Amino acid sequence: MAIRMPRIIRKSSTAGDVPKGYFAVYVGEKQKKRFVIPISFLSQPTFQDLLSQAEEEFGFDHPMGGVTIPCSEDIFIGITSQFRI
Repeated sequence: MAIRMPRIIRKSSTAGDVPKGYFAVYVGEKQKKRFVIPISFLSQPTFQDLLSQAEEEFGFDHPMGGVTIPCSEDIFIGITSQFRI
């Protein structure tokens, strides 16, 4: 069985390169990695849970220019790989 990866665009450059229909999130425990992901992820209940955790931990202050998700990169990829786009 093949593992299906969602359309996540991983970039390390600035906020000006986010295409229409996507948004930036920062994921990781110590070193944050930037992911540009489809806005369709916002409708996923599991992703909404991640956003609630981000709100609890960081509030609405995200100085890096994107939402900071408080989980490891492996967990984030595991969760988002299950989403149907």
